Amino acid sequence: KIFMSTLKYLQSNEFLLDVDSWRLFANLEELNKISLSFLKTFFETVKEHVRKSDSPMDFSSILRKFFQGDLCQTHQIYCLNYTSAVFYLENLRQREDFGIYLKQWCEQNEQCKRLHLPELLVAPLHRLTRYPLLLHNIWKRTSDEAEKGFFWSLKEKVEKSIRNLEGKVKWLDNFQKFKQLQEVIIWPQVWDRDKRFFVPECLKQSLRENSSENILSSANRLLLHEGRLTLAESTRLLDVYVFLFDDLLLITKMKRNKKKYGGSDTGLIPVCPCLTPELQSFIREGGFCTVLDQPIPLDRLILKNVDPVHITVFSLRNAFLIQHENRYRQCIAVFLLQAQTEPAKKTWMSQIETAISNYTTQHETKKSSAFCFPAESSEI
Repeated sequence: KIFMSTLKYLQSNEFLLDVDSWRLFANLEELNKISLSFLKTFFETVKEHVRKSDSPMDFSSILRKFFQGDLCQTHQIYCLNYTSAVFYLENLRQREDFGIYLKQWCEQNEQCKRLHLPELLVAPLHRLTRYPLLLHNIWKRTSDEAEKGFFWSLKEKVEKSIRNLEGKVKWLDNFQKFKQLQEVIIWPQVWDRDKRFFVPECLKQSLRENSSENILSSANRLLLHEGRLTLAESTRLLDVYVFLFDDLLLITKMKRNKKKYGGSDTGLIPVCPCLTPELQSFIREGGFCTVLDQPIPLDRLILKNVDPVHITVFSLRNAFLIQHENRYRQCIAVFLLQAQTEPAKKTWMSQIETAISNYTTQHETKKSSAFCFPAESSEI
C-alpha cells in the first residue's frame, strides 16, 4: 500500500506519469480487499468460539464462500502478472527518478521494515501456497465426517488450482524468454553469411521475406542449456554464445553495440529476468548475438570428445567437437568448441547427449505409432 499510494500521489502531482501502476501491482488492491475480508471473517469465528466456548466453529460456510468464490481467482490473476511485473520493475530501477521514488519515498518508511519492493511483490504468491496447509490443518482437526470430506475436497481443489497456475506461469516465463531471444538474436542473410552466394539487389527483397527469425517463435520449444564458449577457428579464437534447445543447437557470435540497452538514445528496453544473469548483463551492455551458421537439428548433430593428446599438441583446453550432417549423412560443418573449465565441458557434453537421446526417443515413438495406426484413406 505504501508503494502504491505513493506512486498515485506522485502521479497526481505529474511525476512518473509514464509508469504503469497495473504492470507493477496488477489487481493488488482487489486482492488485499478479498484477503482481508477472508481473514476478518475467519478470526471473528474463532473469537466468537473463544467468547462462547459452547458455540461450534463453523468454518465450512466461510471456506465455501471464499474458496469457491473469488479468493483463489484473484490470486491467480496477480500471480500470472508477477513475472512481467518483476521484468518491468527491474528496468524501471535503472532510472534515476524511479530510484528516488523507491529509496527516499518508500523504502525509508518504517512500515516497510527494510524490505524492498521485489521482496514485497512476491508475498501473495507465498500466501496462496499456504492455503492448502490451512485447509489440511482444519480437516485434521474436524470430527464431523461430512465436513471432513468437504474440507478435503476443497484442499484438493486449491492444490489443483496451484498446479494449473504453475503450468501457466512456466508457459508465460518461456514465452517471455523466447520473445526476448527473438529480439537479441540476429539472423544474417545467406549472402552476408557466405560470400560465395551472389544475389542481385533486385532479388534480395523476395528472399528477405522468407526470414529465419520466426524459428524461435514456437511456444512449445524449450531452452535446455546455454552459455558462453570459445570457437577455435584457423587463425583466432572467437567468443560464441550457444543455445541448446530440445530440437536444435544454435551457435551465435557475441557482438556489442556502441549504444547500451536502456540508454537515453535507445529508450528503456526491458531485459527478461528469465534469462541467465550473464546474458542479461551482456544485453544491458548493448550486446546481441548473430547466428554463426544454420541451426543444427539434434538428429543431424554428432558430438565428439577431443582427446587429451590433441589438447597438448594443438593447445586446446576443455574442447569438444560438434559435427553437422545433412540428410545424406555428409558433414557440412564442424565446430571446435572450448569451455572455460573441464566440469563445464562435461556439463555441455552431458546436456547435448541427453537432448539428442530424448529427441530421438520422442521421434521414434511418433514414427512407430504412425506405423501401427495408419490413417485410413477416404478413397478405401
